[in-house]
Amino acid sequence: MENITVIIMLLFGVAFLSLVSKRYNFPIPIVLVLCGVVISAVPGLPVIALSPEIVFVIFLPPLLYHAAWHTSWSDFKQSIRPITFAAVGLVFFTTGLVAVFAHWLIDDMSWPLAFLLGAIVSPPDAVSATAITKGLGLNPRLIAILEGESLVNDASGLVAYKYALTAITAGNFVLWQAGLNFVLMSVLGIAIGLAVGYVMFYIHKRFVCDDIIEVTLTLLTPFASYLLAEHFEGSGVLAVVTTGLFLAARSGTIFSHESRIMTNTIWDVLNNILNGLIFILIGLQLRQIIAGISNYSGNSLFIWGAVISIVVILVRFLWVVPATMIPRMLSKRIREKEAFDYRNMIIFGWSGMRGVVSMAAALALPLMLNKTEEFPLRNLIIYLVFCVILSTLVIQGLTLPWLIKKLKIERYSILAEEYNIRNVIVSETIAHIEDNFSLLNDELLHNIKSKYEVKFNRLQKTELPANFFGNGKLLGGEIFNDFTKIQIDLLNVERGKLESMHKLGSVNEEIFRKIEKELDLEETRLWMEMYEEN
Repeated sequence: MENITVIIMLLFGVAFLSLVSKRYNFPIPIVLVLCGVVISAVPGLPVIALSPEIVFVIFLPPLLYHAAWHTSWSDFKQSIRPITFAAVGLVFFTTGLVAVFAHWLIDDMSWPLAFLLGAIVSPPDAVSATAITKGLGLNPRLIAILEGESLVNDASGLVAYKYALTAITAGNFVLWQAGLNFVLMSVLGIAIGLAVGYVMFYIHKRFVCDDIIEVTLTLLTPFASYLLAEHFEGSGVLAVVTTGLFLAARSGTIFSHESRIMTNTIWDVLNNILNGLIFILIGLQLRQIIAGISNYSGNSLFIWGAVISIVVILVRFLWVVPATMIPRMLSKRIREKEAFDYRNMIIFGWSGMRGVVSMAAALALPLMLNKTEEFPLRNLIIYLVFCVILSTLVIQGLTLPWLIKKLKIERYSILAEEYNIRNVIVSETIAHIEDNFSLLNDELLHNIKSKYEVKFNRLQKTELPANFFGNGKLLGGEIFNDFTKIQIDLLNVERGKLESMHKLGSVNEEIFRKIEKELDLEETRLWMEMYEEN
């Protein structure tokens, strides 16, 4: 009971610091990793550790599902080539180079242990990438590549992690078998993810008519997808990501406006709690971990942590330059279709922040190699992983805005794009009114059309006309209800147009979610304002 009390109180502290970070526009992932350091320095706190076997199951599915839910499938599909290069090639390249340096630098670090360390720190984190790059005005395609890479690379990193563990525990590793199994696990994971996504789509569409049940199903879906894929020895990570992308692209047709608002809110809360919880757990264990590596000198630990962190940062640049330039040199179509700016290449190279997935992988290392022997260098590996996370989040995360400013990258105006999309939606709705409501009562038609004309005028930066509801006249209950119902119908017209633009890939994901939420909230307000006689 005492341990639960400590965790809850620490979660309160993390929540308060998250509020402060929001207020002062300070990236939350950086706050969380610094919280872990502070918690480790507080005397008297208990050591609380989850069983390594359940760390992945608790943290990975919901965190990856939440990230996938907020990733645009159309953007992902359009950037599949650079995402694949980064999420597969860069991950294995990073794993290999980190392994080489770790084996050379640390006498006790065997090759399997070195590859294990490399696999854990190789994938950048989706949550960190999204949180730190948000609001910096980066090109949407660059953000799409960063987010897509951070989703898929976890599968590559965790496959390498799995085979490194096998080499340590079983003592055997065959490269060609590992490569073949990677392909099979990936294909099977994607297939299971699609199957789960389709089944859940059908259930939501045909059977669910209660908001609470709908939200409950969305909370259980990532766990079902992950566990099912793992049971059949597929990639649980890819299964969760695939299910998330599949259902997110269809969320507008399977959820009611109320369940969508509720789902998004609950998932944001859950994501925040899980991110805070994992860094609280590492903070509570860090003192014990440091004690477990006390046989090494402080200088050695500092140098090892610094060198591994530098390798992780620099290897990204070693990969990104040829991975960007060689396809452009070989393909005329790529040169014609994709604009090139070397500054985006630099920003991509500097955006490889590690985070919660690497921390979860480190905490999931088994305590025992067998019944009598402890897992070798477990504390040292967790320490080095924390050093990499701390270095990349703090150094790269805090300097990224400064780097963008120094490179004089023109800020992408998402606001201008949002205004254009809103103009299209409102204009389409006004045309729908003129085509379909000409036989309505004149006063009702006037008020309905005025609402959207006001919206259009606001988009043109004109002020909202005063008393446009009936020119100051009080509308009767029946007319008011008709007016409200038609507004709800027209909100569905707006939503339909937004959905069709989203499916065609002509709406930025951030704008799509923002307008969708606005329409959902507006519909909720209208239903609550409906005049009802007792």
